[in-house]
Amino acid sequence: MTIKAIFFDFWGTIVENGVFPSPVRQVKRILDLDMDFSEYIQKFEQIFMVQSYDDLYAAFEAVCKAFNIAPEKKMLDELVGLWNRNKLFAKPYIDTKLMLERLGKDLKLVLISNTDCFSVMQIMEKYDMAKYFDVILLSFQEGKLKADPALFEKGIETLGISKEEAIMIGDSLESDIESAKRAGIKALLIDRRGRRNYPDKISNLKEITNHL
Repeated sequence: MTIKAIFFDFWGTIVENGVFPSPVRQVKRILDLDMDFSEYIQKFEQIFMVQSYDDLYAAFEAVCKAFNIAPEKKMLDELVGLWNRNKLFAKPYIDTKLMLERLGKDLKLVLISNTDCFSVMQIMEKYDMAKYFDVILLSFQEGKLKADPALFEKGIETLGISKEEAIMIGDSLESDIESAKRAGIKALLIDRRGRRNYPDKISNLKEITNHL
């Protein structure tokens, strides 16, 4: 069946983090959490990314409480500083705007992201990126993460296409690839650093055209 729409993840897929390692991994270190990353990230995103907060301090206080950690000011300052640095230095990958413009001529483009209320929209505005997308689905606005098939289904219904006519591009096997498959949508892993062993993957956005 012909592909009519592409779902894009944001971080690590079309936009490069402003700090390295990724901010979510640094949060785990700052909180000194002795737990599996997959368990941590599910809990972190559920607290941090499915609702709006007045400011980053309130958001990270909620995160600390969820992990039974006392939200001390020094720790909160470090977390807020980290998040702000990431937003300040984040930028689209070199192939992002070119490929979004090219693909958008013939296909519908959807942005689907697990994100807080302080980052993605601001970066999109900074780099004038919203114009490339027909549908934008952000977890904090929708009240659900990509792990919930309903988020993908909303995009499908909005565009009036079938699941077989869509494909997902993301850099995370857990939150992007597996979530899309759970929703019945084909997915391609983007592995820009060549570190993942996965059969259906691309190394940059230009290679998407080989899979349409």
